[in-house]
This record gives sequence, C-alpha cells and structure tokens, in this order.
Amino acid sequence: MEWMEELPEPLTPFREKLLESKRHFIEIVPTLEPPTAPWQSCFGGTPYLPKTVDFPTSPDGTQLFFLAQVNLAEMPPLEPFPRQGILQFYIFDDALFGMNTEDPFRQDRFRVVYYPEVVTDRSALQTDFSFLRAYDDLPVYTHLHSGMEFTKEEEVVPLTDQFFTRHLGQDFFEQFGDLQWPLYNYYGEQTSSEGHKMGGYAHFAQEDPREDEQLMLLFQMDTDAEMESMWGDMGTAKFFISEKDLSQMDFSRVMFYWDAY
Repeated sequence: MEWMEELPEPLTPFREKLLESKRHFIEIVPTLEPPTAPWQSCFGGTPYLPKTVDFPTSPDGTQLFFLAQVNLAEMPPLEPFPRQGILQFYIFDDALFGMNTEDPFRQDRFRVVYYPEVVTDRSALQTDFSFLRAYDDLPVYTHLHSGMEFTKEEEVVPLTDQFFTRHLGQDFFEQFGDLQWPLYNYYGEQTSSEGHKMGGYAHFAQEDPREDEQLMLLFQMDTDAEMESMWGDMGTAKFFISEKDLSQMDFSRVMFYWDAY
C-alpha cells in the first residue's frame, strides 16, 4: 500500500485511522492453465469428489454447477481460515445464479462444501463426470477450467464496505468542501477491492447486504475478461461467513450474494 505514504495533504491527518482498518487477504490469480490433479485449486472444470459422496443438488435433485474450489494448503496462511482441506463453491443456472434474495443463507441453489481431509488416491475419486446435465445461463462458460495462484496482500477499508462508515463516519468526505469529490474519487480508486480473493474486504457494485450481520468475506469471484466470467453487468459474487463459523470449519450458514452495475 505505497499510496498510503503519499496521501493528499487533506487526508494525511487520517492516515493512522485508515491504517486501523487494514486487513490481510489472499489474492487469487487465475493461471488460465488447468490443474493436473483433482484436488488442486481451480475455477471451473470438475470438482474433487470422493466416490462415496454424491454430487451436490438442489432439493428437487437437480445438479448444481461447480464454480470453484480452493485447496487451503496451497494458499498462504490467513487466520481464521483452516490450514488444510478443500473448500468448494457451487451455484445454479437460474436468473440469479442460485442467489436467494429473501434468504441469502439458504443453500438450496448454491452450496459451500468443505472436505477437511484430502484424499490423493485417484482410484478413490470420481473421474467420470459424464452424468452431469447440460447447463443454461451461467456467469462462466461451462468449458472454463483454470488453476489458481495465491499471494498474501493487505488493504484498507474501501468506500463500498459497511465498515467504512464505522471507521470514518457517514459523511466523512463532506468536511473537505470543494475537494470532497476529487478526494472521494481518489480514495475509491486506491482502495478498490475488486478481484478474486479470500478474506479482506468485499467489492460491491450496489450496496453491502450484510446490515447488522457480523460476517467476513469467505470467497469472492469477480468478472474477468481473460477468464470469460461475467456476473451480470460487470458484477462480483461474494460468499460471507461469521468468523466463529469459519474458525470451527462450519459452512452450513454462508451468505451468497452477487451484484452488478
């Protein structure tokens, strides 16, 4: 965050306040090359699936769509994420990609699956996925299969996150008079929380839906031209979880939300 060392003069008195909001996160960069093993981290393709486990479905038995998986042992450590295991994300091919606007925690048409122990014996894993159905509207092409690379980064609170007002107040930029909008735009550009990531701050095109829920960002997948992913009109998908549930490796209550411009 080199930009924090060269803040515009009106913002320099608030440097320490901004640094109080600093969080670490894991940046995910698609490799655009598929992984070579089913237990490796990836966007799309086919999931790590032991032969003893059924492919995730909606309550009526319709197969969900495998979106991504992260082998947590492959990424740098980040508390309170587990240090091992595979975390998977599934969505649905309806108009909202499985998001439930009335109850965003209801895992009927999306699913978060966690395997705490990873089996690397290929004979024990499902390798033939010809049983999967044809999918309709999705934010990615069904042929997507990309690996992941990880780096640990840090960021301060962005404008769109609910924690901005908690740190700096509802009308923070109004105090700068004629400089209000230039400083607002500068700060927004420097603190963009876009991209694929684990932890840290989420990116919102519209508004933060968490309200009073104390939820952290579990996984974010962004629109990505190189990977040919598009969430609505240049949108971003987010999965949120409480810190307590994550530390206990309990993924039964996860919020799925995506928005676009």
